[in-house]
Amino acid sequence: MQHEKPSRTQAERRAETRRALLSAARTLIVEKGYAETGTPEIVKQAGVTRGALYHHFSDKADLMRALVRQEAEEIAAEINTDTNTGQTPLEAFMAGAKAYFSAMSIPGRAKIMLLEGPAVLGVSEMAALDRETGGATLLEGLRHAEKHGALESVPLEPLAELLSSSFDRAALAIANGEDRGAYEQATRKLLAGVLSSRSEISAAVEKNNL
Repeated sequence: MQHEKPSRTQAERRAETRRALLSAARTLIVEKGYAETGTPEIVKQAGVTRGALYHHFSDKADLMRALVRQEAEEIAAEINTDTNTGQTPLEAFMAGAKAYFSAMSIPGRAKIMLLEGPAVLGVSEMAALDRETGGATLLEGLRHAEKHGALESVPLEPLAELLSSSFDRAALAIANGEDRGAYEQATRKLLAGVLSSRSEISAAVEKNNL
């Protein structure tokens, strides 16, 4: 005896439609760019009506906003998976940097997050979104480092912004085919300098004076 599949709930249908729209938008924007992608193409690719698009999103920019947030949350989740408070500050930051580079190497992601997103949403909105997702993870890491004496008398939020910009530049280069190993080596050197505690510096000076 065959059992009929239970019918989907309205909430499940809405979620499926939203996923289809985001997936279609991602495919087209990565392929053609945001400006060259029209909403008729998106709904056709998603297999939904134009009314369904405007039920979920106020306009194309709002759809882009949701897409950027989705990508940012996935990136943050990958970083959180690979880092923990049991690591030294440098180990934690390097693990996070490597996880970020891996997450950003997913085809199309660097274009969405570092090129199309800022162009559509603007620098301020992208920065606010970053603070809610990956930037928050980075700031938490700096607070952890400060707590363990690896940072002293450094304003953490500006430092987080500077490090985030460095990681973004490296991720874009890696996504464009540059040598990932070289960027990881340079990142370790950068972080080792940033995360030097006063005690480590004093020990080095004392050793050199002997």
